[in-house]
Amino acid sequence: MATQTAYSSKAPSRAELDALPGVTVVEFGTDWCGYCQGAQPSIVKALAPHAGLRHLKIEDGPGRPLGRSFKVKLWPTLVVMRDGAEVARVVRPTGAAEIENVLTSI
Repeated sequence: MATQTAYSSKAPSRAELDALPGVTVVEFGTDWCGYCQGAQPSIVKALAPHAGLRHLKIEDGPGRPLGRSFKVKLWPTLVVMRDGAEVARVVRPTGAAEIENVLTSI
């Protein structure tokens, strides 16, 4: 199953992310990653009730500084930020509830 929206190869700088107001979910992964593909239905389901939420899908990998700045090791990794600060993280979610629990806690 392919991802519904491709991961962007154009990543914002860490300074740009840190300057964003409100809540942002930064999803790190790649389009060819089986774990990323498998997690897409859960991610889409969990984010659906939060229509105003900023969701950035960023392609990660060797030589990609944004993922390294967050110390991303496994894909997909969802980093939840509020006003430029990381407040939660979900690594390789196995279901929508795991993501929903994080989103409702912030």
